[in-house]
Amino acid sequence: MPRSVIGRIGRWCFRHWAWVLVAWAIAVIAGVLAVGPLFGRLADSRLPRQVESVAAGDVIAQGNETAGTVVGVVDGIEPAGSGGRGSGPTDDRVRAAILAAVPRLMAIPGVSAVEHPYAGSSPSMRMISSDGHAVVVSVTLTALDQADRDAAATRIADVLHAMRDDLPPGASVEVGGSPVLSLQTRSAVREDLARAEYVSLPITLLVLIMIFGGLVAAGLPVLTAAVSVAAAMGVLLGFSTFTSVDQDGVTVVTLLGLGLSVDYGLLLVARYREELRGGWAPDVAMARAWATAGRTIAFSALTVAAALSGLLLFQMPALTALGAAGVSIAAVAMLASLTFTAGLIGLLRRWIRPTRRGSARSAAPTEERGVFVRLSRLVQRRPVVVAVGTAVVLLAAGSPLAGTSMRLPGLEGVPRSIEAARVADTLADRFGLPPAPAITVVARVDPQALQAWAQRWASNPEVARVRPVQAIGPTNAPTGASVGFDVVGDPQGTDVRRLVAAMRSDRPTGGQSWVTGDAAMLGDLMSLIGDGLPWALGVTLLAMVVLLFLMTGSLVVPVKAVLANVVSLGATFGVLTAVFGKGFASDLLDTLTVGALNPFVVVLVFAFAFGLAMDYEVFLLGRIKEYVDAGVDTDSAVRQGLQRTGRVITSAAALMVIVFACFAAARIGNIEEIGLGLTVAVLIDATAVRCLLVPATMTLLGRWNWWAPRWLSRLHARARLREHSLPDRLGPGLGLAAEMRKQDRPDEVTVIARDG
Repeated sequence: MPRSVIGRIGRWCFRHWAWVLVAWAIAVIAGVLAVGPLFGRLADSRLPRQVESVAAGDVIAQGNETAGTVVGVVDGIEPAGSGGRGSGPTDDRVRAAILAAVPRLMAIPGVSAVEHPYAGSSPSMRMISSDGHAVVVSVTLTALDQADRDAAATRIADVLHAMRDDLPPGASVEVGGSPVLSLQTRSAVREDLARAEYVSLPITLLVLIMIFGGLVAAGLPVLTAAVSVAAAMGVLLGFSTFTSVDQDGVTVVTLLGLGLSVDYGLLLVARYREELRGGWAPDVAMARAWATAGRTIAFSALTVAAALSGLLLFQMPALTALGAAGVSIAAVAMLASLTFTAGLIGLLRRWIRPTRRGSARSAAPTEERGVFVRLSRLVQRRPVVVAVGTAVVLLAAGSPLAGTSMRLPGLEGVPRSIEAARVADTLADRFGLPPAPAITVVARVDPQALQAWAQRWASNPEVARVRPVQAIGPTNAPTGASVGFDVVGDPQGTDVRRLVAAMRSDRPTGGQSWVTGDAAMLGDLMSLIGDGLPWALGVTLLAMVVLLFLMTGSLVVPVKAVLANVVSLGATFGVLTAVFGKGFASDLLDTLTVGALNPFVVVLVFAFAFGLAMDYEVFLLGRIKEYVDAGVDTDSAVRQGLQRTGRVITSAAALMVIVFACFAAARIGNIEEIGLGLTVAVLIDATAVRCLLVPATMTLLGRWNWWAPRWLSRLHARARLREHSLPDRLGPGLGLAAEMRKQDRPDEVTVIARDG
């Protein structure tokens, strides 16, 4: 029996499967119950409240004592005097429907005012579209918390939609406004996540059935993934009680839980069936599989957690919460895989068969045959050409990144299948509602003083127009004022951000002031990311090197792995820039084109993709190190390690691509960007990096792959972190190294006694 803590854990869970499954059933129930409260708490803003651009919005909201405005657009009606029956804004049916809805709207808790075209003796032209075919009903909310605002917006939308029955034939009602847009966007995110799970898990099960050749073994990773995601929701709800969590947080946590759990379950079940094929009893096979593959999974989870720990160093609650939740989810996926999977195997042991004997895909560990062995031999014959050629291709794929820019997506990141987004377009195109000013200055000063200060900037070449000053607070006792600036060119461009900086250095006198707007928010976000990025990268890279050193005892292998993953991530962001920034293949992929990358999403994709890329590196290195520790030369160990893990890693990557691609098919732009980014990262890592770069560079380095300073090597040996050597079934006196050398020199029979 292997003297391994993880092996003993697997064997205990295997034998006491009932207790294990009951414990995880409780965790799943708690997670399912947490879904509703979690989505009710999702935050709209990713920036901390103390940031100037966000604080300005709070000042305006507090002064106006409003939670926003819900807008209903009655469309598809004939304008007055069109030659028909006179239907339109003056039609009695339109007037009667709107006037009948007003008292029902005013009766909704949280509604402070309702504006409509028929408040006076004649229709208000301000609330009639330019073509005369539509009118607007505007409902203002008092200051409410998010839960009450959502409830009020839902009831208002129901009342407005109910007007359809009283309108002329062909007329329609659509509801929008910021409270409804927020509510509908969060609902769309929830639907996207649920649809991605419902689609990806059945497809994953079908692929696993083809991999394992049986329903029971195939179902284990899928069930583990479902359990991990359900438990993850409870963890995320816990974080949301003391910090903000937004829709992207739920997306990436769901992605990570599904992807890691499927991969880990696949690796464990495959190794368990392999040990059964070796003739071991089920409980012994479990301990052996968990002592080897389980150890690899433990290092993999720690590596993913290390990649996400860098998010904790950003001064942004949404990122720090996501980093903490991501670390927790990696731990949940690891625990579920090592315990829940072992419990399921204990329950279903009779229906889990060993890997079939004699098949090419289950070749013995010492056989120098297989597609990945042949691929490795081809790479090892021309390692320089392969390494340089692969690096050049990856750098070329990353070249679009040189021309990218960062941008906070607005309505361009929301599909027009969402009703509130269509209403926003209608208000801008047909009612002449101007877009939000690119820059807004909020000040606790007299409105006339703020107007005088604002006129000083009218001659600036970046300013297209200075809007009239608006008072904040009650008309008879304003608490401040705000003024908006329309700009020339991109409202989030570099020139406008410089203008924001100039206004912040030359503020209105006489009171406190804030400068906000899209450019200001982007600048504040980039500043926060820039402050935390060096520390986050330093901690992440150091943690990666330390963990891979603890696993392999080498300093060269970790540094090489980090450099290879940096290059592959550059290619990933190049693809994202081409698709979402330039619109490349957007019709084929059915993606939104937003013109730039979202900096928040860039940080998330980098952290999660880096961790997932190292995930496969750990899978491969763990098996190669097994052979090296057994005395096999590096080139042979690389060939056999790649062959023995090739099918599992390829299958795991295919499954993860299925999961991520389902998320890339979402409607919301941020989810599309995250899903496609992780899909591309996994594809690049599982193909170019694992099959080409790793064998090429390890062949070039030879024995230097395992170099480390002597004092570090002694420390590693003293810590007893080396993987346990497991007895095999090769026969008396034959060790793994001996049999491998026989494969390299078939004309000789070399017998090496196994140590111990």
